[in-house]
Amino acid sequence: MTLSDVAPGSVCRVAGLDLTTELSRRLEALGMTEGSAVLVLRKKRRGAMIITVRGTRFAVGLDIARHISVREAV
Repeated sequence: MTLSDVAPGSVCRVAGLDLTTELSRRLEALGMTEGSAVLVLRKKRRGAMIITVRGTRFAVGLDIARHISVREAV
């Protein structure tokens, strides 16, 4: 499952990043590492998502969200 499939209000955990090295490092610097909890706050019509990772709120575009693998939070 990818981040783009997660419904607003749901919590999931990052399973992996299938992005360019530069973008992966940027997201890891923001706290999005494997196993991190991600709360999806809002999904916009055109694909942008507002998420919270380790207390930091930021937006992720649909093209990036499709390359972030997630699993259900336990």
